[in-house]
Amino acid sequence: MRLWSLHPSLLDRKALVAGWRESLLAQKVLQGGTKGYTRHPQLIRFRRMVDPVASVGAYLSALADEADAREFTFNRGLIVVPPSPSVSPARMTVTSGQLDHEWAHLLVKTEARDPAWHARVASAERRPHPLFDVVPGPIEEWEILGD
Repeated sequence: MRLWSLHPSLLDRKALVAGWRESLLAQKVLQGGTKGYTRHPQLIRFRRMVDPVASVGAYLSALADEADAREFTFNRGLIVVPPSPSVSPARMTVTSGQLDHEWAHLLVKTEARDPAWHARVASAERRPHPLFDVVPGPIEEWEILGD
């Protein structure tokens, strides 16, 4: 499971689609709807939130926004708790070290599977998913190194 901390616009098609599917799985896990993945470290940051399902809903919504911008179709009806237009979702944090780690990971992946995308984003500014604020720090303790 990879729930990218990077802005969805930086993700190539494969990462965006996989991120959508894996985030839907995360939503199901956080609802208690699965027996698998319940201890997956990527879920730690969502579990720390007051309303984890609403937080993953806000996360999913940003992925769907990017899909719309690329004329992909992601079924927003699958988001259990979509963000309310009148209420800003609770902000989450990500460390600068984590964002750097994910950026390097994405660049390696895109160089191999989509060289054109890689060339496009390699010089782009690394920025976080709209739900996250970047704070100084090392790679997050929940990161599985070597994935």
